[in-house]
Amino acid sequence: MNLDLLPKIKHSHSDNFFLLAGPCAIEGETMALQIAEKIVEITNKLEIPYVFKGSFKKANRSRIDSFTGIGDEKALKILQKVGQTFDIPTVTDIHEVEDAEKAAKFVDVLQIPAFLVRQTDLVVAAAKTGKVVNLKKGQFMSAQAMQHAVQKVKDSGSEKAWITDRGTMFGYQDMIVDFRGIPTMQQYAPTILDVTHSLQQPNQSSGVTGGQPNMIETIAKAGIAVGVDGLFIETHFDPANAKSDGANMLNLDYLEDLLTKLVAIRKTINTF
Repeated sequence: MNLDLLPKIKHSHSDNFFLLAGPCAIEGETMALQIAEKIVEITNKLEIPYVFKGSFKKANRSRIDSFTGIGDEKALKILQKVGQTFDIPTVTDIHEVEDAEKAAKFVDVLQIPAFLVRQTDLVVAAAKTGKVVNLKKGQFMSAQAMQHAVQKVKDSGSEKAWITDRGTMFGYQDMIVDFRGIPTMQQYAPTILDVTHSLQQPNQSSGVTGGQPNMIETIAKAGIAVGVDGLFIETHFDPANAKSDGANMLNLDYLEDLLTKLVAIRKTINTF
């Protein structure tokens, strides 16, 4: 796994998986810095390459009264401050073509949401910024279909593509991870498993997405056993009161124990 695309990433020669983690949405500067500080402490200890994740806005909410953000520029500047304070790369998702150039001034990785990964103009705009593009696999797409999303990045003059699996729709209100897709997608680009979004329970009658955070460890362990390049985990000090996706986020207090177990599994896998 070549992490040289992100010069600020630590432990780039580690045999560990790498980690994208942070809150679902940027709610404020203090919370972002506190969450980043805790994760940096853990990942430094475990020698896990780390990228801070936070959405500068949430455009794909179920209800119009759902939290969407604190203001684009304000949130992007917070992401920039996190990166500068801890000397780590940062990632945020974009939803519109004009978001690509705007966000690229502040972060190192542009993420294409799963619902939008077939939007050619959005993918091309992200690729043309020169930033790493993290392509979320559509819940409606096969692993094989993601080769075309990666090719769009390449055809735009960039080799900086990642793929993130976030599960596949199973009925109306459940997500299933097909682990056969991990080695398939690794043929096209480094592949990450989005543990927390894979446990979402969307389309609830309340208009608020549910989740199964009790299964986070199970899915994460399986991903490491299969050999994913990286993990994506949304985490928060107080998921119950988070402004977005609290139902499937990991309580930050549990992150070190989980990662310690996952590092042990990766070391075992690497011996074979």
